[in-house]
Amino acid sequence: MDRKLVMTGLGYGILGLILGIHMAATHNHGQLVTHAHIMLIGLVVSFIYGACYKLWLLQPKPMLAKLQFYSHQVGTLVVVICLYLMYGGYVSGETLEPFLATSSILVLLSMILVKVMFIQSKKQSL
Repeated sequence: MDRKLVMTGLGYGILGLILGIHMAATHNHGQLVTHAHIMLIGLVVSFIYGACYKLWLLQPKPMLAKLQFYSHQVGTLVVVICLYLMYGGYVSGETLEPFLATSSILVLLSMILVKVMFIQSKKQSL
């Protein structure tokens, strides 16, 4: 799971850098919020999760680990797409709000699941 998270995180990092370079080249920083979310929840948080799995979550419950991984990836992907559409002026914020809310909750659920796995791993090591 650690490798999957780092690989997806690096993929988001590449996407975020491409968007950042595009904004700089066009002098249009309208997608700044999208860029920040790609870099933070896409790259940084995925990378942190990958480090957590590698260093501490060595034998997580497989179903819990999969749920955590996919909730983070789906949530992040939907957040990024919605922000791109909203800040690009393609779709109204009102239309995207339910999708943004749901996907943000998925990202939160993912972090809660990592916390739960940390708590469980501490109990196992005692």
